[in-house]
Amino acid sequence: MAPSFLYLPLLVMVALATTASSSYLSPYYYNKVCPNALPTIKRIVEAAVQKERRMGASLLRMHFHDCFVNGCDGSILLDDTVTIDGEKNAGPNNNSMRGFEVVDKIKYEVDKACGKPVVSCADILAVAARDSVVALGGPAWKVQLGRRDSTTASRTDANNDIPSPFMDLPALIKTFDKQGMDTGDLVALSGGHAIGFAQCRLFKSRIYNDDNIDPNFARARQATCPRNGGDTNLAPLDPTAAVFDTAYFKNLVKRKGLLHSDQALYNGGTTDELVKTYSLNAGAFSADFAKSMIKMGNIKPLTGRKGQIRVNCRKVN
Repeated sequence: MAPSFLYLPLLVMVALATTASSSYLSPYYYNKVCPNALPTIKRIVEAAVQKERRMGASLLRMHFHDCFVNGCDGSILLDDTVTIDGEKNAGPNNNSMRGFEVVDKIKYEVDKACGKPVVSCADILAVAARDSVVALGGPAWKVQLGRRDSTTASRTDANNDIPSPFMDLPALIKTFDKQGMDTGDLVALSGGHAIGFAQCRLFKSRIYNDDNIDPNFARARQATCPRNGGDTNLAPLDPTAAVFDTAYFKNLVKRKGLLHSDQALYNGGTTDELVKTYSLNAGAFSADFAKSMIKMGNIKPLTGRKGQIRVNCRKVN
């Protein structure tokens, strides 16, 4: 799809509020321990996105879903065991979360470049999310680093804490508030839907039942998402699904949000004005998205002696 416009990646420098948990993180964490770590991650992410541009959205989504379940700790990567009821099979992730093989490749190559396992799987997710956004034309930011990996996961918490595509605005605000994220973060991070696709089952109810939807847009989506069946058929989250731009917000203003939760951001509520601002000002969106991604990456990281550096991202050492 030809993008309506492109803007150059912005390097956004953000001053972070110091918290007890985030103060241990630093963008320079690997400078001495393994200076080849970040270039290695970038190389593999860029190759994966070049091979399949949709992978960028998948890696961004994986970091988001990791952070919203007991913090950014790599728990989403753990396979089920006798003692771990993992997050991969939770409702928001089952049969839709992608990119695990890319993370495996990154982990293998990074450990080889560093000579030993010093880069956590949680940090890999954070850096891969940033590099994916940049590879698709979006802003850059200094990723805070030094997270360690969890030794547990929770399917229950994944089901309860990851925002649902069926939520209205109050429910979305409540879900973000639980993670220490405000309404501005909600709108900015929802802009991650500037890239990627959604399955028919997630927007079927909207295109047939919602009244805050452009009728022509609804009919266009109904053509590939029938009332019965077709649940895994894909539709783009915005018209330029392979480019990180502001078409997502322009669509919301036109009542063309694909998910119910997307359109909830522009439906006569408190977030309308910010959506309108982002639809008109790519620079404002880029800057705020970068700030909110750093803030999200600081949700309850494991640091110091907590957790571990997994040798294999799929299982506990």
